[in-house]
Amino acid sequence: MRLHKATGIILKRKNLGEADRILTVFTQNEGKIYLKAKGVRKITSKRASHIEPLNKVTFSSYKKGAMPVLTEVICIESFSRIKQNLSLVALSYHICELIDGLCPEGQESPEIFNLVEQILLDLSYEKHIGSAIHDFEVKLLTKLGFLSSSHDLTGAKASFFIESILERKLKVRQILPLLI
Repeated sequence: MRLHKATGIILKRKNLGEADRILTVFTQNEGKIYLKAKGVRKITSKRASHIEPLNKVTFSSYKKGAMPVLTEVICIESFSRIKQNLSLVALSYHICELIDGLCPEGQESPEIFNLVEQILLDLSYEKHIGSAIHDFEVKLLTKLGFLSSSHDLTGAKASFFIESILERKLKVRQILPLLI
C-alpha cells in the first residue's frame, strides 16, 4: 500500500453504494484525481462535511486496488461566501465543470490549480464577476494549449469554443443567470 498526502479542491462527488462516495479532486501536484471516500454518507461520519464540492482540503489517501481510498481530510477553505449566494454557486459549478471536462486525469498542473483557487477567491469577494469568469475561461484554454494568443474569444464565443472541444453542451451554462 502507498500512503499519500495532498492539497486539492473538491470538484464533484458521486454516491457509491449505501455509504461511500467517489470524489473528483483537483490537486496542485497531480491534477485531477479520483478518490473513494468510504463510509462518508453514514450519519456518524466525521469526514462528510469536509468533502463538500468547492472545499479546498488537505487529505491523506492510500492506494489499494484501482482507486485511492481517502483516509483523512481537513477543510482549509470552504468558500462559504460563495455557498450563500445561488448565482455564485452556479458560477463556481461552471468552473468545476470546465476543470473536470478539460483537464486530463493525473497531469500535474500547479498553474491551473492556482488559477482555480484565485477565481474562487474572486467570486468569494464578488470582484468583477462577469469579466473574471470570461478571463478564467480564456486563461484556462490558453494554459491547456487549446488557444493561442491570436484567438479572440469575446463574450459567448468562449463557451461555444469550450463546447466544441468537449463535444457536448455545458450543463451548468444552461442554468446560469445572465452574469457572463
